[in-house]
This record gives sequence, C-alpha cells and structure tokens, in this order.
Amino acid sequence: MEVILSIDAGTTGVRSMLVDKQGSIVGSSYKEFPQYFPDSGLVEHDPMEIWVAIEHTISEVIQKFGSQPVAIGITNQRETIVCWDKESSNPLSMALVWQDRRTSERCAQLQEDGVLSLVRESTGLVLDPYFSATKIEWLLENKIELSGKVAFGTVDSWILWKLTNGEVFATDVTNASRTMLFNIHNLSWDDDLLEIFGVAPNNLPEVLPSSGHFGTTAKQSVLNAGIPITGIAGDQQASLFGQTCFTEGDAKNTYGTGSFVLLNTGNSCHDPVDGLLNTIAWSLSGDSKNSVTYALEGSIFSTGSTVQWLRDGLEMIKEASELEGLAMKCDSTGGVFLVPAFTGLGSPWWDPTARGTLIGITRGTGRSEIARAAIESMAFQTRDVLESIKRNGMTTPEKLKVDGGASVMDLLMQFQADQLKIPVIRSSNKESTAMGAAYLAGLASDVW
Repeated sequence: MEVILSIDAGTTGVRSMLVDKQGSIVGSSYKEFPQYFPDSGLVEHDPMEIWVAIEHTISEVIQKFGSQPVAIGITNQRETIVCWDKESSNPLSMALVWQDRRTSERCAQLQEDGVLSLVRESTGLVLDPYFSATKIEWLLENKIELSGKVAFGTVDSWILWKLTNGEVFATDVTNASRTMLFNIHNLSWDDDLLEIFGVAPNNLPEVLPSSGHFGTTAKQSVLNAGIPITGIAGDQQASLFGQTCFTEGDAKNTYGTGSFVLLNTGNSCHDPVDGLLNTIAWSLSGDSKNSVTYALEGSIFSTGSTVQWLRDGLEMIKEASELEGLAMKCDSTGGVFLVPAFTGLGSPWWDPTARGTLIGITRGTGRSEIARAAIESMAFQTRDVLESIKRNGMTTPEKLKVDGGASVMDLLMQFQADQLKIPVIRSSNKESTAMGAAYLAGLASDVW
C-alpha cells in the first residue's frame, strides 16, 4: 500500500500521520513538547525538543505500519524562528515562537519611522511582533553573531534541514510570506526589508512552491534514505488546502492554539484590507506565478490557549474536554465577557499592548459562566474578522468550514453560526492541517 507521511509540527506538539491513496488515515502518532515562558510576553521552544518529538512520532507510526512512505509532506506553526549553525546543525538559540511579544517596542518604533507602508505593500502583513523579521533582528542584536554559517528559518526549514542531514536549506512560499521579509508579488526576499532588519540573503532559505520537489531524506533511525519530500505549507494554509477550499470565496477557520480565518482570493492579490492580512495560500509547481493562490487572513491569537489558561492557570478544569460540559451548566454568561488578550490582540485590532480582561462578574458568577464566556469569546473574535471583511467591501463567505480542537464543541459551533448567520460546517476529519500537507505532497509525487 502506498502511503504519504505527513508531519504536522504545531505549537505544542507534533503529529506524524500516514495517508493512503484514498485519502484515509492509516496511522497516526502524537507527542507534545514544552513551551518556555522566561519572562512576561516571552515564548520559546527548544528546537531539539521539536526534532526529538518528530523522530519519536515518525518512528512510532512507521514501525506500527510496517513499510516506508512514498513521499513526505510537512506543515508547521508559522512565524516561529529557529536559528542554527549550518556546519554543526546545532541550534544557536531557543526558537522564538509566534506568540512571543518581546519586539513590541521595536514594531512601534518602525511604525513611527514610516515602515508600515513598505511592509503592507510588499508582504501583505502589518507591523507586529507576531511575524518573524523583528524576531530575527532581536536574535542578531542579542544572541547571534552574523556569519555565513548562520541559518534562520521557520520550523519547516529546520525539519527539512534535519530530514536531509543538512543537504537542503529551503522553505515554501507560504512560510516565507509570514516572515515580513518576503515580497508576495514577485515571490522573492525583499532587499529593502532585508536591509532594515539586518538580514543577509544567504542566511535565509531558498523559497520553493508548496507542492514540488524539496529534496530527499538522509538515512534516519526508521526512515530510509531517498524518500522524496514534496509538500510544505504553513499550518493555516495547509488547513485551507486540506479543507478543499480551492475556489475563490471559500473560507475556513481553524480553532487551534489561536484561531485563523482564511478566505481564498484566487490568483490575484487584493489591495491591503484594514485589520486583515494578505498572504499566499499555496503555490503548485508548474505554471510559475499563475500557480499561486492568495488568501485574506484574520489571525486570532487566543483560542486553545484560553482553554489552557482555564486548565493550568485558574485550575477550573482538569482536561480541556471538560470545558463544554461545565459551560452548559448555565443558560447564559449572565453578562460576563472574557477578552482573552493574553499576548495582545491580533486581527482586526493588531494591538500588541492589549491585555486580557474578564468583565461583568457579580457575586452570582461561577465557574460555568466563566467557562461559557471563554467559549463565546472564540466566536466573537471570529465574528470580528468576518465583519472586517464585510466593512472593507469584500464578499463574505456563504459558509465557513471549520476544524481544529475546539471545533468539536457543539456549543461553540452553534453559537458561531448564530453570530455569523451562515452555515458552519465541521470537517469530518479533524486533522485537516496534516491532510493538507499530505495532499500537497501527493500531488507532486503523482499519488493523485
């Protein structure tokens, strides 16, 4: 049986999954890895812990299945920056995670300096610590001495480097488009932005289409040498592809650590829209620029992380799965609202200084009202994004496809549909992100 190995390296764990020619999952393994919070607003990963989790899950799923994949797809948390030595392949620092806010003041200074217009026009993004450029700049100023042997890459580049034993230093257009260094119109690193942030082109990966030939594996503990790696995409773009949102106007929302609404805008990149991002959805190898599909994105920072806060911070629940049951013990929040701005606010507000608040509490407020307010906050933030699309004169989607961990909650899905007044369609496969990477890899390796 021919299978594709899909590696999904998320924010809190790795899933390695085998997908057959019929698109069925025939094997899956998951392993968490820790996040580190050395100070307020700082979020880090150990790159080697990510790699160890990848090795563990690949080994487990391959050993259970009993044969090798014909191709490999990779999807990953975006924006997070890994820095390593090209000669030793050892990390030179902790990875700075997309949630990390240490460069908030730098972004504010860049805004005052008038850099926003260049960023918007070239990259489709906004000036925010969320993106990779200021993270790289911070590492150069505080941790790393720049030389030709220094590599900066998003998590996919790190995985690709390790799988090929340092033979391939590359990324795909979707991940490059999240760095705040990549021109999404001419599909190349932007010289002006590289100069502003002090980055040399040879320290950044080669940018390739999302579906195409990236390289082949070196011999790993379980994987054979020579397996083609043929698909890479950032997690939210992979989810859009996995949800089969192939037509202009199709939209999806992934309720993961954060929530990410993506609207397929076809092969043309729209003018910047207030509060939202222009980004690359994917690029299929073959027709050069004609193969590029763009998307409009609303990035919401706190969804699953809100549940984690209720579980680990407030200790209101022991398991995430308990949240919906607790919320359903009351009929309403009783006027309680949660604004989960734990790491600032993303779309459409883009306020890195915002902080969370719980308002409307009375003596009668209990755990269930707070739980319900947390669930409703997820839907309210998504509504903000869809309303921003509408305010800017763009066509809103006729339906919203959804996936991610929180999408299993019927209470959330119904409340979301009530807020948006359109059908909310839950994916039959909750692993849409990993499926998207598998589809991209399979297309380039003639599995489909």
